[in-house]
Amino acid sequence: MSADRTPLFTIGELARATGLTVRTIRYWSDEGALPPVARSSGGYRLYDAGSVARLELIRTLRELGLGLGHVRQVLAGETTVAEVAAAHVAALDAQISSLKVTRAVLSTVARRGSSAEETTLMNRLARLSAAERQRIVDEFVDDVFRGLDTADPWIRERTRSLGVSLPDDPSPEQVDAWVELAELLQDPDFRAAMRRMIEYNAADRGPDAPAGSSMRFFQRLIELVGDARARGVAPGDPGADAVLAELLGADTDRAAVLRRIDLGNEVARYRELAAVIKGQTEPPAYRAEFAWVVAALEAWPGR
Repeated sequence: MSADRTPLFTIGELARATGLTVRTIRYWSDEGALPPVARSSGGYRLYDAGSVARLELIRTLRELGLGLGHVRQVLAGETTVAEVAAAHVAALDAQISSLKVTRAVLSTVARRGSSAEETTLMNRLARLSAAERQRIVDEFVDDVFRGLDTADPWIRERTRSLGVSLPDDPSPEQVDAWVELAELLQDPDFRAAMRRMIEYNAADRGPDAPAGSSMRFFQRLIELVGDARARGVAPGDPGADAVLAELLGADTDRAAVLRRIDLGNEVARYRELAAVIKGQTEPPAYRAEFAWVVAALEAWPGR
C-alpha cells in the first residue's frame, strides 16, 4: 500500500486479477506501456488502480491488432484511440485485399494444376496495381492503333477501358481471366489479329466519319436482325437477303464481310475475358444476332 494508503499490486496480483500472464504484463511494462508507480523494498514493481485500467486498455488495443508503438502513443496522449483506429482500419483493408488476391491465386493454381513458373507469373500479374494493369492495356492499344488515325475513336476508347479493374474481392475466375487477358495482350499473334480488325475499320471510314459510328452499326445490326428473327426469318430464307442488304448495303462484298467476322471471332476472347473480370456476361441475344448474320452470309452464295 502506498503512503496515502492507495492499494498497490504486484505483477502476480495483476495477473491473477486480469487473467493475463505474468510474462505478458512484465513485457508490456519493460516496453514502457505499463510503467510501475512504485517499487517494493525488495525492488519489485508495484502498480495501482490506474495501472489496472491502463492494463485493460493495453489488452484491448493489442487484441485489436495495434502495435505497442501505437499503444504507447495513445497512453501518452500523443494521439487518440479514434485516430489510431482509423489508421489501423486502412492497414487492415490493405491486408484483407491482399489476402483475397492470395486466396484467388491459390484457388486458380489448384484448379489449373499450374507449374511453379505459371504460379509465379500468375501471382505477379494478379498483384499489379490498377495503374500497372492499365499500362499493359494502354501499351497494347497504342501498338495496334498506331498510324490508323481514321479508326473509330469509340473502338479505341472501348478497347482501352476493357478488363483492367479487378474488384476488391476478386473471384478465382476473375483472377484467372485477368491473368489470361494480360498474357493475351502481349501475344504477337493476337496483336496482329486485332491490328487487322482495326485496319478494316479504318479503311471503311472517311476522314469526316463521326466517332461512335461503329457502335451505331452494331446497334443497327441488333435492331434489324432482332426484328427479322422475331418475324421468323431464318438465315437461309430469301427474306434474309433483304436484311443483309439493308444492314450492309446492296453492293457490299459479303464474302469480305464474312472474312472480317471470322477475324472478329479470333479476338472475341478479349471481350469474354473482360466481361468475366467485370462480373458481366455478354447478353445471349447479341450472340444470337451475330450468329444469325454469319449463318445468313454463309448461306448467301448458294441462293
